[in-house]
Amino acid sequence: MTQVNHPINNHNLNFFLGNAIKYIVRAGLKDGEPTQEALQKAVWYLEHEIERLKAKAGEGAMR
Repeated sequence: MTQVNHPINNHNLNFFLGNAIKYIVRAGLKDGEPTQEALQKAVWYLEHEIERLKAKAGEGAMR
């Protein structure tokens, strides 16, 4: 795998974490997208990752 083809996989990041990083890195750089909007998108993905981890931890407690 190369960085060009799979940059997120090389860091073992899932969809939510990868997108959070994407929005943080490009905050203020994408034409037409205010910095605050990009950062809010990053927060959205982080919150969903936290919820996913909570649900996963809850499943383990049930077993």
